Amino acid sequence: MNQTETIERIHELEREIAALAPGSIVTKKIKGKEYFYHRIDRDKKRTETYVPFDKAADLHAQIQKRKSLEAELKALKRTIPAETPAKKADLHSFHAYVRTGEQLKSYASPVKRYKKRECYAQLHEFVFGEQQDKVFILYGLRRTGKTTLIRQIFLEMTAEQLLKSAFIQVHSGNSLSEINSDLKYLESEGCQYVFIDEVTLMEDFIEGAALFSDIYASSGMKIVLSGTDSLGFIFTEDDQLYDRCIMLHTTFIPYREFENVLGIKGIDEYIRYGGTMSMGGVNYNKASSFATKESADEYIDSAIARNIQHSLRYYQDGGHFRHLYDLYQKGELTSAINRVVEDINHKFTKDVMTRAFHSGDLSLSARNLLHDRTAPVDLMEHIDRDTVESLIMDMLDILNKEDQSVEIDEAHAYQIKEYLTLLDLIMEVDLLHLPNVNLREKITIISQPGMRYAQAEALVSSLLQDEKFSSLSIIERNQILERILSEIKGRMMEDIILLETSLAFPDRQVFQLQFAIGEFDMVIFDPATLSCEIFEIKYSKEVIPNQYRHLINQEKLADTEHRFGKITGRYVIYRGERTQTEGIKYLNVEEYLKSLTDEPDDTFSGRL
Repeated sequence: MNQTETIERIHELEREIAALAPGSIVTKKIKGKEYFYHRIDRDKKRTETYVPFDKAADLHAQIQKRKSLEAELKALKRTIPAETPAKKADLHSFHAYVRTGEQLKSYASPVKRYKKRECYAQLHEFVFGEQQDKVFILYGLRRTGKTTLIRQIFLEMTAEQLLKSAFIQVHSGNSLSEINSDLKYLESEGCQYVFIDEVTLMEDFIEGAALFSDIYASSGMKIVLSGTDSLGFIFTEDDQLYDRCIMLHTTFIPYREFENVLGIKGIDEYIRYGGTMSMGGVNYNKASSFATKESADEYIDSAIARNIQHSLRYYQDGGHFRHLYDLYQKGELTSAINRVVEDINHKFTKDVMTRAFHSGDLSLSARNLLHDRTAPVDLMEHIDRDTVESLIMDMLDILNKEDQSVEIDEAHAYQIKEYLTLLDLIMEVDLLHLPNVNLREKITIISQPGMRYAQAEALVSSLLQDEKFSSLSIIERNQILERILSEIKGRMMEDIILLETSLAFPDRQVFQLQFAIGEFDMVIFDPATLSCEIFEIKYSKEVIPNQYRHLINQEKLADTEHRFGKITGRYVIYRGERTQTEGIKYLNVEEYLKSLTDEPDDTFSGRL
């Protein structure tokens, strides 16, 4: 492990440790009965909180894991030099780990061949543009390219600018006063560009962040604050830096960046692995965060759940926990956050399969398997559709309940979803109805498709391995699995298109429109022109009239125009080549997603 990897591992350990329960468990005998208490010593004060018997084992496991990680952290820190060379001949002892001058050139060198994310332009403008008396906040979940963006900035600096630059890596033992001391020294040495990584690891950062803008940025220093603790930065903007910062969030990675930056093409690849920059591709060579359910779960646990917990712990002295405080005290908040994400994905999987069964797609699957040229299977000889539907729905619920180690109520779930929304992890799109215009529902979309697919795939795989399906051969079970996963990919493709279209056109209303029978998978309504465009989204490479039957239904068209204005375009988005038939334009999904921009005048008319 080289020094850079060691420091990154140190920061990862510090984040994990910060979210685990501190202290110890003590037992007391009262009237012959044994009781458990959570003991914490902090600031020369000791607190002891009663722990129910059924929660003691989990809390003990957390504390033991914390101790193990602390031992690893201590060992790693011994390998890092205590002093860092400054620009003078003598040595200055920094409180944090600081790189300057030539060290930055070496630090940036490994990313020379990496392509740049679209948001790089905003960071570049801040660093090399005019002084703004503000700090720049670069934040987002782990593995979304934040550190790479900074290293790419160093690559564009002149030798003179590098001599006036510093990269500070904060660790959990640092305080704001220590970082202030480091900054004072750097300022005295003529440093003009300072990048402070993992700044939210400081316990007093949120409450004292105005120091960076009021003292240093206002004096002409360009300061970039970065870190994975997204919620902490959001709290800071609201509290200390509300009008003195520029925020750049890296969490959401649209398809066009997945292809352009990583060098990986295809909607299937994006469905399986999209969401982080850690996918083994042409331009970045790292293991995928979502290659398996285990890796996806680890990412949710460390990058999302502990992110939220760490921020709440240090904001307003923990006063912002609200309904979640009881879960935090019991050491169950991380599990609860994980559970909410899994519940969102479980509901998605169940809805997809229910819709597939109710729309007759199981029968379609059976026909497809029967007519398969290489391995025909008469599925309907083996199973009864109603029985299988009921069985699968029951099993999905059973599998979900088996994973529920924490009981959470609606207040818990609502607050956790609020934080997931702030982290850009989930977004809601409207589901509207005609003729019942008063009925409005929401479609919850997870912005990291690889995470959703990994969990859905594992859930369905577990379901089909159940002994109740043992009458089917392994070949038949795998064929059913492939069919169901195809349905899941199709629904995910819908969600991806809805999400990215909504973000590309904030001045328009993007929604799904459902009729008494059938639906439009997407409608884009422009209130300025009182017009709309309607879409069907199909996970298919074939052009089939059945795909656009709703788009040529005169009653549905009339109802839609009455409510949302003139229909200016009718489209099917699918995986095949662009074409046109019966006035319906077929758009390739990858081409469509790459064409999306945040320019409000960009329309789809005339593309074919």
